[in-house]
Amino acid sequence: MKPMAIFWVLLGVVSGACIAVQAPINARLGGALGMPFAAAFVSFAAGALILAVVTFGVAAATRTTIAWSAPPAWLFVAGGALGTIYVTSTIVLTPQLGAAAVMALAVTGQLLAGIVMDRVGFLGLPVHEISPGRIAGAVLLVAGAVMIRLL
Repeated sequence: MKPMAIFWVLLGVVSGACIAVQAPINARLGGALGMPFAAAFVSFAAGALILAVVTFGVAAATRTTIAWSAPPAWLFVAGGALGTIYVTSTIVLTPQLGAAAVMALAVTGQLLAGIVMDRVGFLGLPVHEISPGRIAGAVLLVAGAVMIRLL
């Protein structure tokens, strides 16, 4: 495997670990604040602030002009709206189900949605057929999520 390929794989694993660690942190914050939505708000506000600094810093350092008018308006809202559902759900579910079960269920949902999006070429993604291997992987992941939660 090429060094950059290894880097991208490791980055994917680290980002997944960050999501797993984020869930109990945000759940604890939600409990302390007394409202899951307040914790989600704080999480997004902190992330937005950090990303603003990084975005404008990188744009200035690379002399890149951000094409704010290029994307359709709905793209500015859709990702954040979906992220809100995810983050708030993990805040509510983690104390109820545990971090491992919440992550297993979230990954199951991601995989199933990813299979469908690949199959239909959602938003210009390359089309990938639903193969026996993909079905087997999804079934195993769903079984794993059930086992983590129930056994």
